[in-house]
Amino acid sequence: METVTIDRMGYGAQAVGKLADGKTVFVEGGAPGDVAVVEVVEEKPAFARARIVSLVKPSSDRVPARMDDAASFGASWAHLSYDAQLAAKRGNVCAALTRIGRIDEDRAEKLVQPCVPSKRAWGYRNKLELAAGRDPRGRFLLGFFHEGTHDIVAAASCPLAHDAIAKAPASLRGAVGFAEGSQDLGIYRIGVRHSLRTRELEVALWTKPGAFPRAHVAKTVMSALKATSVVRVLADPGKARKIKGVETLEGRGRWGEELLDMRFETSAPSFFQVNTAQAERLVIEVVEGLGGTMGPEGPEGLDGLLVADLYAGGGTFSVPLALAGADVVAVEAAGTSVRDLRRNADANGVDIDVVGGDAARELPDIGDIDALVVDPPRSGLADGVVESIAAVAPARVAYVSCNPSTWARDAARFEGEGYRLVRAQPVDLFPQTYHVEVVSVFERV
Repeated sequence: METVTIDRMGYGAQAVGKLADGKTVFVEGGAPGDVAVVEVVEEKPAFARARIVSLVKPSSDRVPARMDDAASFGASWAHLSYDAQLAAKRGNVCAALTRIGRIDEDRAEKLVQPCVPSKRAWGYRNKLELAAGRDPRGRFLLGFFHEGTHDIVAAASCPLAHDAIAKAPASLRGAVGFAEGSQDLGIYRIGVRHSLRTRELEVALWTKPGAFPRAHVAKTVMSALKATSVVRVLADPGKARKIKGVETLEGRGRWGEELLDMRFETSAPSFFQVNTAQAERLVIEVVEGLGGTMGPEGPEGLDGLLVADLYAGGGTFSVPLALAGADVVAVEAAGTSVRDLRRNADANGVDIDVVGGDAARELPDIGDIDALVVDPPRSGLADGVVESIAAVAPARVAYVSCNPSTWARDAARFEGEGYRLVRAQPVDLFPQTYHVEVVSVFERV
């Protein structure tokens, strides 16, 4: 054991300090400014991990705990004041840009803007992802994976979610447990989506393929949550889940949301940002980053530009770019998202050239483009994609990322291919967690 001072939050659940011998130590539950007695629980050649035994002097950034087991919801920063969370998120983006992107520290500090706060620090999530299984007595178990493990923690509610679905874990645990009776229906995951604007609520039951009492389960779930839609996603469990089918058990089979006066419908298992109000800020940053504006009637100012939107999803960026006057080519690989994108284009009265396929393969066939939007998964852009983008030579690239580390790696790639990073805007879509979105703009030199 020894006494350490916590310097900063890392990009993760842990805070960072130094041991007496100068070695970096990661401390679970620490806050910047804490002076704490810690016990080293793991030691590596380059770093150590420790737990807090006692606080000698608590940080002024600490706030009282709002929940018993924040880690169960991924809310590993819930012990920090919201201002401290925002500062730490910006700091992590700057650090990634310097350490991984190889950009000078002074330049990084000028490029990275203050983190845009969420309108709601709690109750902001429009979606819950619940893990299902069996407890030691064989009863249906529903809750959250404890961070860093596959242990399911049964929870009665989730304070990060909209009030309408905050108590969904307990409601669905009772309803599905009742519907199953003594029979295991193969349900291993349940997704719940809710909109504060449309009031629509969808429950998606992920199950192994096979026989299923559709009507009985749908009726039970509808009564438990007042859902407007219940669907069943057929897929084998595991990391490489291949969707074998989607069945509508009750309702329209889609979830509707409104974003900047645009209507979007999303079919399970397609992706939609979990914080609707902050997703609007992402859209504004992308439109303005490509030279457009958000006028009183909506997005405008991109008339005549040919814009490619890679990893387009259901059209969160494609639709507003088209409304702003751009000719949009949207590339998306997932079949359900392609169908959603076409439906959302029609619903909002815009023409979008939708290409179903892999971004890297389809990009060369698009031809010369004026601007490009890319919103890849957490792993960032695959090898060769930055080079493919540079080959079609858009004047501007708007890169939206949910992972500062892979984004910073790709920023270095862009700068090596004749582009220059001119702006990086962190946006907090995930209060009480270490996660942060970054909207960045690159200009061709």
